[in-house]
Amino acid sequence: MMEQVILVNEQDEPQGLMEKMEAHRKAELHRAFSVFIFHPDGRMLIHKRAETKYHSGGLWTNACCSHPRNGEGTEAAAHRRLQEEMGFDCPVKHRFHFIYRTPLDQGLYEHELDHVFTGEYDGDITPDPEEVMDWKYVDVEKLKVSMEMNPEDYTVWFRIAFPKVIDFLGC
Repeated sequence: MMEQVILVNEQDEPQGLMEKMEAHRKAELHRAFSVFIFHPDGRMLIHKRAETKYHSGGLWTNACCSHPRNGEGTEAAAHRRLQEEMGFDCPVKHRFHFIYRTPLDQGLYEHELDHVFTGEYDGDITPDPEEVMDWKYVDVEKLKVSMEMNPEDYTVWFRIAFPKVIDFLGC
């Protein structure tokens, strides 16, 4: 079955469904989410996307991102993908949302109304190797410096969302 995304307007009202790759080729605005997980000591969990991902393979990014399915709540989708990608689940809290549009590799675009969730976790992490090739907890200040020095090592959406999360949380 082809995965579909929920097309939305700028008020996050559903406008229909579209096959995921088509939406990314046409830069159609659709609902998405990003999950940022922190260790209790304040470090942020990041992971390196598997090289085989359909875009942005081998780049560092936040704990997980994806799209809710038709009829699935955004928070429920965040829990589903956290388990699928990183092999764990934890309580998350919706913080804010924002809209962005940016080109990716492979002739694709992100044009998303992105719901941002945060959570705290310090248990076992067993990521799916088809999704994740590496992971680590990183000091937020060191991450800021790394992203300034080597932005090409990070996904484009992480470079957009990370400063918004840090500002929101006051890190």
